[in-house]
This record gives sequence, structure tokens and C-alpha cells, in this order.
Amino acid sequence: MTRKHWALIAAATVLPLVASTGTAVADTPSTGSGTGAAGVTCAYTPAVPADNFKGIPVFDARKAAKPYKATLKTSQGAITFQALTDKAPCTTFSFRFLAERDYFDRSHCHRLTTQRLFVLQCGDPTGTGSGGPGYSFPDENLEGATYPAGTVAMANAGPDTNGSQFFFVWKDTKLSPAYTPFGRVTEGLDVLRRIAAGGEDDQNSPGDGFPTLPVNIRNVKISAR
Repeated sequence: MTRKHWALIAAATVLPLVASTGTAVADTPSTGSGTGAAGVTCAYTPAVPADNFKGIPVFDARKAAKPYKATLKTSQGAITFQALTDKAPCTTFSFRFLAERDYFDRSHCHRLTTQRLFVLQCGDPTGTGSGGPGYSFPDENLEGATYPAGTVAMANAGPDTNGSQFFFVWKDTKLSPAYTPFGRVTEGLDVLRRIAAGGEDDQNSPGDGFPTLPVNIRNVKISAR
């Protein structure tokens, strides 16, 4: 089955920031669902691809409401973000589910953009930009969404196609409000900027490619706020 690539759209410029959950499995019920912020249904629907499959979350509203921070220990330094559990509970619950099962360990951030968009994209265990966790879930926290430096948000392949791929914004970036913001960097923005200063290889287009400084995620630690 052909894998979809997810696109980030900035103004009139389309730059594909791939993070594909692929095509949802037809007529297959979600494993677990519940109600998140603003009445969004947190349904995790089976989808392909299912790379490094860890199962499908069953939404637990009580656990989802608990604040946490995530620290990504990378080959370039540690990056910590505060999860916006009150604004994006479906997304933060999924991220914690994957992190606690070592989904991101030994993966790498496969894309850096340094023109027009200023992001570092991670979360694909295949490193190709088209990997996904075996499920998808709805968008949330999009009303009035902006993407200043330090934002952590989901990449997607269109509405309600979130999976495992996400991006860090290392410099204020203008994007349409179509990518769920679910975290705020509290430590390590200097690490992101150093990675960006190292440049990328332009393999996708000028200012868009694999980071010159390899960003290998060794592990992700979840801790209480």
C-alpha cells in the first residue's frame, strides 16, 4: 500500500514535512476513545503504516489530564517540553503512550527547514518521513493556533491524520492553523538553534533537507511537572 506524505503549508508555499500515518483501515473500530478538549473525541483509529508497532492507545481522561514534561535526550543535547495536556489531551496522551513504550528511542529527526519554515521534524522510526505508529487521531487546539519559537506541534497528511511525527519550531514560523500545537519547549531551544545553524543538505529543496548535525534520539523521559 502506498504511503502518504504529510505536508506543512506556509502561506502560499507548500513544503512537504512528511509524517504519514497512511490510510486508515476501513471498517475497523478504534481501540479506545473518549472526549478531550473542546469536545474533541479522542479516538485512536487503526491505520497504516504500523512501524515499530506498540499497540493502540485506549484513552483515559483522568491520566490524560495529568501534566507532564518530556525530555528528549539527543546526540546534540537534551530538549525538554511541557505538554499542553489541558489544550491537546488526545495528542499529549498519544505522545506519552508512545514515549513510555520506547517508540522514539534510537530514531532520528529526519528533516530540518531553514527557509520560510523553521522547524525540525522528528518522530518517524523509519527515518524516511513516511512512517507511522499504526493508528491516527483527530486534530485539536487549532483555533487561533500560532507557531512561535519553542512550539511543539504535530505534522499531518491532512485533517485528523495525526500519528507519531511531530516538529519543533526553532524560530518564529508562520503556518496555517492546521497543525496541533501540543507542547512548549522549556529547555533546549539553544540546542535546536545550534542544530539549525549547522544547516541541512537541501535534499528536498533549498533550505529543506536532512540536518547536517545528526539528531539521534537516544530516549524520551516523561516526568511530572
